[in-house]
Amino acid sequence: MGAVSAVQSASLGEVIVRRINDLAAISEEGGSLTRIYLTTELREAADLILSWMREAGMSARLDAIGNVCGRYEGDQPGAPCLMLGSHYDTVRDAGKWDGPLGVITAISCVADLNRRGKRLPFAIEVVGFADEEGVRFASTLLGSRAVAGTFDENVLNTRDRDGVSMRDALVQFGLDPDRIGAAARTRGELLAYIELHIEQGPVLEAQNLPVGVVTAIAGATRLAARLTGMAGHAGTVPMPLRRDALAGAAECIGAIEQFCRTDEGGLVGTVGHIQAKPGATNVIPGQVSFTIDMRAPTDGHRKRAVTEIVRQIEAIAKRRRLALQLDVTHENRTAPCAPWLQQQIAQAIEAEGFSVFELPSGAGHDGMAMIDIADVGMIFVRCRGGISHHPDEHVELADADAGARVLLRVIENFRPREGSTAG
Repeated sequence: MGAVSAVQSASLGEVIVRRINDLAAISEEGGSLTRIYLTTELREAADLILSWMREAGMSARLDAIGNVCGRYEGDQPGAPCLMLGSHYDTVRDAGKWDGPLGVITAISCVADLNRRGKRLPFAIEVVGFADEEGVRFASTLLGSRAVAGTFDENVLNTRDRDGVSMRDALVQFGLDPDRIGAAARTRGELLAYIELHIEQGPVLEAQNLPVGVVTAIAGATRLAARLTGMAGHAGTVPMPLRRDALAGAAECIGAIEQFCRTDEGGLVGTVGHIQAKPGATNVIPGQVSFTIDMRAPTDGHRKRAVTEIVRQIEAIAKRRRLALQLDVTHENRTAPCAPWLQQQIAQAIEAEGFSVFELPSGAGHDGMAMIDIADVGMIFVRCRGGISHHPDEHVELADADAGARVLLRVIENFRPREGSTAG
């Protein structure tokens, strides 16, 4: 890169980091970051992001679900758009980079184009999705599902921990729940959807690379398992006669870990919650409940793994004379990133002087909803230690800058898929 370009690129990173910090200051509690859907804090954040969009030369608005939407017209007004986005809500006690980095970087790239007076053969739209995390109403991807036209209106009746329904929360926020359908876009309006996001894992750091090309957003299967044996006195029941539900659960958990450790195709499995009853020091556990989360880069791989894990758990339960109840509580399909978008992202990474590294996303993203109306591409940015959903979540300025340079290069050299209506 030339000296002038290098100065401009550095300023991109500096602006991004400063705005990340400004947005992180908007939180429902001092000393930590919590910004939940349809709260006063989310509205304050939305207004700030809208001001940045307008400053960058975009027309900007709040849509019917609470997404912040900015549009930068192309050579011809009304052309299909390349949509860029991520989310601006957070989990509780969150890090400040998960979601906002993608929104703020996209705005900064548009601002750079606007400063140079550059218009493209297509429009650019930036969307900050209002609820990806699903903290308040226990349903994820609400903002992007509304844009994709797949919003489930039954969610409007769910209530938060204070008993407030989503329908009432929307009204209090100043939105009309009966107009959520107006947020929906059609496939013909979008040329593609590209999301820049922190990796939320340690792979790029291990590779000593600032950015990577995402190949797919892994699908997930979640199960709730319950093993029932027989509670008994810890001192009087001989070991061979016990039907210890917790010992059985421990064997199941070990089997899950061992199976996933020996898999070479990116499979991961997690038992994140376990509860033993009656839960007394001197009582053999008679019943244990635990969760299972299984993820893989392809649906076929994940489903085969779940089938095998279920088989192993059933065998353990039978051998230990434990009753088993096993229910699927969640199933999300894999969202493959479009090869033609992966190629353009890879070319931009290489042109910026970095090695091209491909990796799947084990975490869910708004692209999982957007794939219903557009081809999806993703750029990962390295985060320190792979830490996410935690106050220690961090991206170095140089890496934020690298991500911005790559995204800007993708935008300026974007070639719509053959057969699209742009340009």
